[in-house]
Amino acid sequence: MTPRENRPIGHPDRRPARRRAAAPVAGAAFAAVALLVGQFGPRPGVAARVAGGTASVIVIEQPGRHEDAVQAATRLGGTVGRRLGLIDGFTVDLARAAIPALRASAAVASVAPNTTLQLLGSDGLWGGSGSAGTMARTARAIGAVDAWDDHATGAGIDVAVIDSGVAPVDGLAADGKVVNGPDLSFDLQAGATPYIDGFGHGTHIAGIIAGRDNAIAPGHKPEDRDFAGIAPDARIVSVKVAGASGQTDVSQVIAAIDWVVQNRRSGDLNIRVLNLSFGTDGTQDYRVDPLAHAVEVAWRNGIVVVVAAGNAGAGRPGLVDPAYDPYVIAVAADDTGGTNQASDDTVPAWSSRGDGTRNPDLVAPGVSIQGLRVPGSTLDRAVPAAADARFLRGSGTSQAAAVVSGAVALLLSERPYLSPDEVKALLKATASRLPYAGTEAQGAGLVDVHDALSARAPTRTQTWERATGGGSLEAARGSVHLALDGAPLDGERDIFGAAWDGAAWGDLAERGLSWEGGAWNGQAWTGACWCATSWSGLSWSGLSWSGLSWSGLSWSGLSWSGLSWSGLSWSTVRWSAG
Repeated sequence: MTPRENRPIGHPDRRPARRRAAAPVAGAAFAAVALLVGQFGPRPGVAARVAGGTASVIVIEQPGRHEDAVQAATRLGGTVGRRLGLIDGFTVDLARAAIPALRASAAVASVAPNTTLQLLGSDGLWGGSGSAGTMARTARAIGAVDAWDDHATGAGIDVAVIDSGVAPVDGLAADGKVVNGPDLSFDLQAGATPYIDGFGHGTHIAGIIAGRDNAIAPGHKPEDRDFAGIAPDARIVSVKVAGASGQTDVSQVIAAIDWVVQNRRSGDLNIRVLNLSFGTDGTQDYRVDPLAHAVEVAWRNGIVVVVAAGNAGAGRPGLVDPAYDPYVIAVAADDTGGTNQASDDTVPAWSSRGDGTRNPDLVAPGVSIQGLRVPGSTLDRAVPAAADARFLRGSGTSQAAAVVSGAVALLLSERPYLSPDEVKALLKATASRLPYAGTEAQGAGLVDVHDALSARAPTRTQTWERATGGGSLEAARGSVHLALDGAPLDGERDIFGAAWDGAAWGDLAERGLSWEGGAWNGQAWTGACWCATSWSGLSWSGLSWSGLSWSGLSWSGLSWSGLSWSGLSWSTVRWSAG
């Protein structure tokens, strides 16, 4: 047989060919905006997004103070909406000027924008039904099933997932399927089990990338009745940054990326792919942005970074941070319509568009995608209509990014010598153009991993100006902030409340020195060592969230001023299961 590297693009194969689509229809492009994407859920104390002089916000009550909180909102002229029992709160529409007074009420723990809860399902991004979004359909739509026939299954490739952790549910609980990196989330502050996903997003994403039913032996091709991610024999390296309520800060994410870079070859790890199914609405120039610098450092160290493009869909054009960095692979969403042909695919209206200069690189299936469910998690309880016995369906560029991360793992398992630049160029060169979307919506088109496996890799080196990381941490956060009892973490301060020196951190990150022992960027985060752990000894049936109150993480009585995280529990927590 002709070697894979030399087989021409479009070689005959055993599958029904995905038809190459015609040139884009003139005028088919959509307007676009950049918006916070895939941020994990409700965050206390976030400044509300408003239209005109009014805002729709979520009020989280002090324990036992529901009626008092409602009265406080109505006295300020607010119109109270639906009750949110999941988080002990309710929605209210009121004048923007009244928000500080509402937040100051003794009955109110925090006030957050209603938009964050919409990402949990009220805007239609969670749920759906039918077979179009099953993982078997999704894998077939991008040529992954045919790649499995050619023995490309992701074996030997580790995919780092920076998210809300991973729960040991069937499909991700097999011994050796998941390795836990550090838990950098707030859950540790609340005494929760380290690494475990109480929010439900990280498990959903990890399953799409590399899930495999426990009954399927490694190396055996999954059947349609089985659950398998795009790269069923790849391994997940989970780095938890978001807690069970979804709260996290950009500085936590940057620390996680730095850890992935410095530990990519630790022990038996072989981290070649990094999945980021989130972003911020920060708009500072990528060349100085700290988050952009972090992902570029990973890229230059041989890690293919795959980032969700955004779920904005209308308004000002642009991708989220760090998808707007031109080095990484930015992924928008594709609606396959349940067929195996790209010719009838569309880009959903909510998928973020580019600005004509920096556009998405690719699209991948992102509508009602079937991922693994975490029973009792925040997402599970917030959107029960999106779940069945084992699965949770979600739509978004978060899911589309996970599909591409799995495709990259398939490609690298067969062609491990490819550089990140070559992987990106190869996937773009073999993508299928969609006829009903412009370049600013679809980039090069729908990813086709089977064609990429057999095509000659373009000799390509990206020469964009590099990011330095010396810009503003606050600007990287965009408009959404963590808050403790209404006091936001803002300005040039990291999660420890320490002054942020972007230039100094950027130099350490570039040299692989930002983590030293258990300290990141000079701040003691844990004990002296990290030890990789797996799910050995853990069983989901033995874990229960029912005894934990995630809504208790309200930061009541605390203030950022004078707060030292090292004085809480991070300084004594070790990243091992023992």
